[in-house]
Amino acid sequence: MDQKSILPVIEGVILEEQNGLSLGELCRLCRVHADYVLDLIDQGILEPEGENVQHYRFTGKCIIRTEKAMRLQRDMGINLAGVAMILDLLDQVEDLERRIRELEARRNGLS
Repeated sequence: MDQKSILPVIEGVILEEQNGLSLGELCRLCRVHADYVLDLIDQGILEPEGENVQHYRFTGKCIIRTEKAMRLQRDMGINLAGVAMILDLLDQVEDLERRIRELEARRNGLS
């Protein structure tokens, strides 16, 4: 089983990545108001599928980013612009770490 086929489990519900969550479902799972989610979208923190609010669909990654944004604001008092920057930097670090692991695995496979 590859890692892409493993879906996150939240409150006993398996999230279907291809269907995503509605705005209301995301708000319920993360315990936030829709206005907060819309602010996250405006700041580029979340990137839902769909052309308008009524058709927005959110992935499991959006749940994680929403929760990280809330923690950064609550625990560190960071504004949304700062949260956006921090989350972008964390994404870059995660990507670099993944690339290092791939290179190390490739190198170890050649040895």
